[in-house]
Amino acid sequence: MTKFSSIFISSFLFLISIFSFLNIIYSNYFDIFFNIENYVYTLIISIILGCLLLFFNKRNLKKITLYEKIFTVLSGYILFPLIISIPYYFGIKNITLLNSYFEAVSGFTSTGFTIFDNIKQLDESLILWRSTSQWIGGIYFLFSILLLIDIFDKNLKQSFTEYLSFNYNEIFKQSFKIVIIYSLLTLLIFVIFKTINLRTFDAFNLSLSIISSGGFLPVNRIDYLFASDLSKILLSITMLLSFFSLFLIFNLIFYSKKKVSFLSEDFNLLIYLLIITSFSFVFLNSNNNFPTIFIAISSSVSNIGISLLDTPNNLKFLLLILVIIGGSFFSTSSGIRVIKVLTLIKFSLNNLLSHTKPNQIYSNKVTLINENTEKLDINKYFFSIVIFIISLFILTLLLTLSEIQFENSFKLSILTVMNTVNSSMFELSNFDFYNLSFLTKIYLIIFMIIGRVELLTILILSKKFLFKN
Repeated sequence: MTKFSSIFISSFLFLISIFSFLNIIYSNYFDIFFNIENYVYTLIISIILGCLLLFFNKRNLKKITLYEKIFTVLSGYILFPLIISIPYYFGIKNITLLNSYFEAVSGFTSTGFTIFDNIKQLDESLILWRSTSQWIGGIYFLFSILLLIDIFDKNLKQSFTEYLSFNYNEIFKQSFKIVIIYSLLTLLIFVIFKTINLRTFDAFNLSLSIISSGGFLPVNRIDYLFASDLSKILLSITMLLSFFSLFLIFNLIFYSKKKVSFLSEDFNLLIYLLIITSFSFVFLNSNNNFPTIFIAISSSVSNIGISLLDTPNNLKFLLLILVIIGGSFFSTSSGIRVIKVLTLIKFSLNNLLSHTKPNQIYSNKVTLINENTEKLDINKYFFSIVIFIISLFILTLLLTLSEIQFENSFKLSILTVMNTVNSSMFELSNFDFYNLSFLTKIYLIIFMIIGRVELLTILILSKKFLFKN
């Protein structure tokens, strides 16, 4: 492991230790002493591991390769949930290590699958721990995109930076910017929720979940928290903050004509969202419940997945499609990405038209950037979709063999790979994860991690091990 990888992993170990310390303070202040020692264990283990990584690799100045970057990101998705699972395992009676790890992976990947039927049975410190695990996972996802920036195409890179290749100074600069903006957006969501008189505890936990596109909730149902139409609209707006690029507000504040390309992807996202919203308002608003439908749309496109119980059941197919497409390149939502779908559609249409008018030149430009999308980048988009289809087929097959009904297996596979919670709008809110078999939970854990890692990295790893020169 290089020095850079050690710094990357140890930074998040120290972040986990910080949140462990905050949970110790919270538990002590509200006299929740039952679990306080478990957060002490987590604090000590994360600090020791972080210090050991820095100490043993302080002289390894070898340049990090793309493959080691991928392994570094993947190792984080395996290691950090192990540490996060400590308060679950030692703080809850009769819970297995696998169930603890499943809950931790679900939180860290911002998926939201839970083994707990009744959240009220957990003490508030554990509820807070679940939410913070999502927040840490969300920022880890953003950092992993930054670390793997070289695998992305030129247009996507220009969505947030002028540089096509990062040195360590540029990575540090962008990382610092991510932390500041991510924290400020979390605070903004918290303030919005407080304006509609949500309890401070609920508002804080929801803000941690929503900014990270997570599905963990501090209550069993959020319907009573967002009963009015105004509160529903505000909830939808907060969820859209994780749909657009993390840098959108920053780029709007510091806008300049030279950096118009920074807004290109978000511009396409806005058009996409307006089309979906307008269609829903005109054709799907028969019961005058558009605020509820808008929550479902916002939750789906941002891959959060939470919904209200009165969401129309006839929309589940449309909502699953929105989940698959997902959000923007540099946001906390998963999905195939809107820009990839738009580019592939335009490329396909251009190829069809070229047969009717061979002498005509067709442009593959779908953004505000005055450049065509290169053929290599289009191939990357295509392979990402192929990998998604393969992952979906494999997981559906495995879940079906685990004696889960095919329809539920298919929907659950989509939600797993897209890291979206199984809410009532997909008719999976009562799905029982606790009693799943050992192997079934392992399948879901593996594919939750695969879904959080950019699908293109799976192709790169496959090339390394399957097609050696």
